Amino acid sequence: FAMDGFLGERTRYRNWFFQGCFCETAATIVSGCTAERTNLWAYCLYTVWMTGIIYPIVVHWTWSGYGWLNYANSDGVYQSTFSSAAYMDFAGSGVIHLVGGVGGLVGAIIVGPRKDRFNPKKADDFLPHSINFIVLGTFILWFGWYGFNPGSTGSMHTYDTAVKSGLVACNTSLAACMAGLTVFLLRFFLTQKIDVAGLCNGILAGLVAVTAPCAVIQPWEAIIIGLVGGLIYQGSSMLIPWLKIDDPVDACSVHLANGLWGIIAVGLFGDKATGFGGNGSFYGGDQLGVQLVA
Repeated sequence: FAMDGFLGERTRYRNWFFQGCFCETAATIVSGCTAERTNLWAYCLYTVWMTGIIYPIVVHWTWSGYGWLNYANSDGVYQSTFSSAAYMDFAGSGVIHLVGGVGGLVGAIIVGPRKDRFNPKKADDFLPHSINFIVLGTFILWFGWYGFNPGSTGSMHTYDTAVKSGLVACNTSLAACMAGLTVFLLRFFLTQKIDVAGLCNGILAGLVAVTAPCAVIQPWEAIIIGLVGGLIYQGSSMLIPWLKIDDPVDACSVHLANGLWGIIAVGLFGDKATGFGGNGSFYGGDQLGVQLVA
């Protein structure tokens, strides 16, 4: 409470601020899903619940080193309660984005759609109204992701941590570009129209997808993860409106769908032989099971 005891372990000041930023990210994801029809006080109450109860429990399970998905056994080796592999999620595809995306989906279902949202005669009323702001917001988020992902290394003052941060930055860039291009070209092929908003959300989908595996994969694997992430985003973006769920900014498709893909990708990709810490099933590893349970 009030950082009591931090003097004894002073790195906790940094960790407190860092986790605070991650915690608020999980909460703000929901605002996009429930935009334009949510009472402010209800959103404030939800935010207290998400940041004070839901997120801390999930983080304890996964990142604390003491939870059932990731803890040290008597030999000091990290594992889960049912597997020799511990849950792996470098910067939070599951811990942050999947959690926030599920919260947003539940919120969108509960509050219901905006008036006339699914009235075919009023479809044009719900098109994006400012491409400039969409692009600006995307670049702000993308730039912030280089704090989000490389920053999750925790430090950059040694050779090993600097190399890891560089690898993470490279993979983050490639997955974002590939996912954005995938959605852009797919929508152009389907509609013969240039969809800048789709490009932007595709970029964000790639960023979410690579957030979990970015420290343990090779760059060519990041490209594949981004490609699949773009396809998953597009499929989810079509499914959510078909289910008559009103998600104004496609936050569920960006964060929920690709948060799920991100933690599954950790179980598939990442070769132990590279020395990055991967344990993917494509290389004979046993990581996938714990990722699926998580």
